[in-house]
Amino acid sequence: MLASNVSSNCSTHAHRNALIVAHLAAVLFGLTGILGHLIDASAAVITFGRAAFAVLALGAVAQVQRRGVFHQLTWRKLGVMVVSGTLLAAHWVTFFIAIKVGGVAVATLGFASFPAFIALLDLLVFRERIGARESLLLLLVSVGLVLVVPSFDLLDQGTVGLLWGLASGLSFALLAITNRRAARGMDALQVAFWQNMTVALLVAPFALDNLVVRGLSHSDWMYLAMLGVFCTGLSQYLFVKSLEGLEARSAGMIIALEPVYAIGCAWWLFGDQPSLRMVAGAGLIILATVLSAWGKVGRE
Repeated sequence: MLASNVSSNCSTHAHRNALIVAHLAAVLFGLTGILGHLIDASAAVITFGRAAFAVLALGAVAQVQRRGVFHQLTWRKLGVMVVSGTLLAAHWVTFFIAIKVGGVAVATLGFASFPAFIALLDLLVFRERIGARESLLLLLVSVGLVLVVPSFDLLDQGTVGLLWGLASGLSFALLAITNRRAARGMDALQVAFWQNMTVALLVAPFALDNLVVRGLSHSDWMYLAMLGVFCTGLSQYLFVKSLEGLEARSAGMIIALEPVYAIGCAWWLFGDQPSLRMVAGAGLIILATVLSAWGKVGRE
């Protein structure tokens, strides 16, 4: 009886810790937009800095764990990682442009549309039939985006920012499909390292040119390091760690709350109070993301 109680208490404690870790990961994911807003630099510079610091962090982890980033590396694997790294670069650049143009809330909600893009691409490109869940997801995201957009005027910064956010969501959807179909079975640390290396190399010419002309303040360098190490490396590690005590469905739905944390932090730090219409649209988009996370695990 005593052993049973101890086992139950340990299980409850592990579950509670896993919940905390998952929420920490969601907060760190959400802080990506906040740090992008704080860094006084172009999207190319922010993307380069994030990728460069992530490469350093991931390389250090690989050394500590004695997992070589060149281990069993083939030309096919490298090609897949270069393609996925290119999509990751497009995702980050468009996301940070969206933040600079439209603000954290609009950019984050535009990006959060990516599950709808995945369903749409599966239908249009791979001719996969979509069910009632995917149809509902597309409807929720579409209505949510109509509510979020400030006006249907391309001269409005919020509208332009949302369009960049949608471009970020589309590129992330392409990245997710590439990882799912071509990178399955590869070592996650190795994939992350080479993807970030590809990003850094691709945007370096644009970023270094800006850095030479403008330079960065000490605080900007600090924010870039936080973005690369904490919001990229640590957040991914925490998410994987949370899966030790949570079902993937539960962890996925917690991570789907990333826009909530991002919008809440932006409201608190910058006074970016969302309108009731934006809150309603955000609610629909977040609901669609949660339903997507639920559905993905159900199919695994």
